[in-house]
Amino acid sequence: MQTVLTIAGFDPSSGAGVTADLMVFAAHGLFGTSAITSLTVQSTQGVRSTHPIAPDVLLATLRCLAEDLPPAGIKIGMLGSAAATMAVIEFVEELRSHLPHIPIVLDPVLRSSSGRELLEPEGVELVRTRLLPLVDWITPNIDELGFLSGLSVVTKAEVPNAAQVLQRLGAALNVLATGGHLTPPDDLLFAVEAEPVWLPGEYIASRSTHGTGCALSSALLSRLVLGDEPYAAALAAKQYVSEAIRTATPRGMGRGPLNHLWPVDFRSLR
Repeated sequence: MQTVLTIAGFDPSSGAGVTADLMVFAAHGLFGTSAITSLTVQSTQGVRSTHPIAPDVLLATLRCLAEDLPPAGIKIGMLGSAAATMAVIEFVEELRSHLPHIPIVLDPVLRSSSGRELLEPEGVELVRTRLLPLVDWITPNIDELGFLSGLSVVTKAEVPNAAQVLQRLGAALNVLATGGHLTPPDDLLFAVEAEPVWLPGEYIASRSTHGTGCALSSALLSRLVLGDEPYAAALAAKQYVSEAIRTATPRGMGRGPLNHLWPVDFRSLR
């Protein structure tokens, strides 16, 4: 069982953030470790407030984990502050010096689904200029794709150009642009040295959709660590999320969590 690391915020409702990531890793047969960037006060009804972790504590946590439980892959989610972003950049630079080839997937969490800003402009600029050249993958939704590329992205036809612009911000960056707000909800895979390809999606009527971006990026990392090539990893991650939505039990009064553990057979535990 390989070890993978999530660097993300803490969602007490377990729909997103590190607790959701750890479930996704477990569902793929991987052992997950975590470093929390920010505490949040939230439920299925939205984010009420955020409370960033001190950057020196975050960096110390990351270094401590790397010494004892070196990761085979890293997922980066909500960063929460410019100071935390800088701490993560410092850690990744250190890690790349002796583990240059481990996959790192960035889910650029800039706003909550309820509209709250989760990373200030200074942090976003650090993501653009310092973090993107260090990671292998980025999984923006349509809004994040437009914001990071500096282009208007509203229709499906506008996605490929924005994805290409975003890809150029990294050294060898694969882009998986998620189209959950498109009709149909197709995703675009813009892999390094490959032609862009659309991954067909289907609309699933459900209110259990909180944390789909977290789940997709964590599932993508899991498949990469398990040895999948880019197209196979992206397709498997999309299929995982679709089934997690389809099999979820409604929870809470808002947008509830996915069924992150749907591949696990719990009947043997009864």
